[in-house]
Amino acid sequence: MTSLPVIPTSSRKCLIRRPTRSTGIRRFIRCPTKSTTCDAAVNTLTAPVSAAHLNYLLRIADSSLILGHRLSEWCGHGPVIEEDIALTNVALDLIGQARALYTHAGESEGRDRDEDVFAFNRPQEEFCNVSMVELPNGDYACTILRNFLFTAFQRELWVALHSSSDAALAQIAARSVKETRYHVQHASDWTVRMGDGTDESHARMQRALDYLWPYTAEFFSASLDDGETAKSGIGPVWSALEAAWRNAVLPLLDVATLQIPQRTAFVSRGKEGMHGEHMQTLLSEMQFLQRAHPNCKW
Repeated sequence: MTSLPVIPTSSRKCLIRRPTRSTGIRRFIRCPTKSTTCDAAVNTLTAPVSAAHLNYLLRIADSSLILGHRLSEWCGHGPVIEEDIALTNVALDLIGQARALYTHAGESEGRDRDEDVFAFNRPQEEFCNVSMVELPNGDYACTILRNFLFTAFQRELWVALHSSSDAALAQIAARSVKETRYHVQHASDWTVRMGDGTDESHARMQRALDYLWPYTAEFFSASLDDGETAKSGIGPVWSALEAAWRNAVLPLLDVATLQIPQRTAFVSRGKEGMHGEHMQTLLSEMQFLQRAHPNCKW
């Protein structure tokens, strides 16, 4: 019977177990299996976040995802190739931001939900995006103006989240604000170009502003969780961002020769899960594959 080779003392050091997520497997095995015991311990190291904290993350993530999906509908339909690519890149940035937030939310709540579960396995009433982003794209003027109004708000939010007590959220904000500044610049340039352009382009931009402006009130409307998240330092109350947003938006709309509509009592409630008729159609398309093949793996 052949005896097993003697492992030199210097080689034995590599077998000393270090803290890993794999147990009972020597370190030189290429594909160690996960230990459910270790995984469970890792998942319980941090207490799950509060419902208010989770909802705050989802409000931002859902708004980015839904707008990203809407912009993806322009792929192959842009007015010129350069703008087709530009809108697609903005969509990819927004979906990337949503993915980062969903991943963080899933790790924080401790219920084994990942980014795909948040995006594809939730019903309409569990989405808490602002209503503006779920509206149909309309023409190019409407799409551009919505991008300007929303990303100008999003930029102020990311800047404020730099100092979040949620370290992971602060890191996501620091990365995302760089992308969002480009989104604002791109939409700003086109808003001025079309608003102060031909009679036709001006009329389309004014019509888009009249349609979209009432939905901006929801950016700053109160949410039930605002007090808790602000007190714990997770993020600002969104109403605190209105002054900075208006200081950025109003001067540019003036340069674009667009007239600001009068504010009405209308306030959309997408943040509270109350969506318009367009949201269900959007989700039916976006979630089709997961609905047809639940829990599929690729």
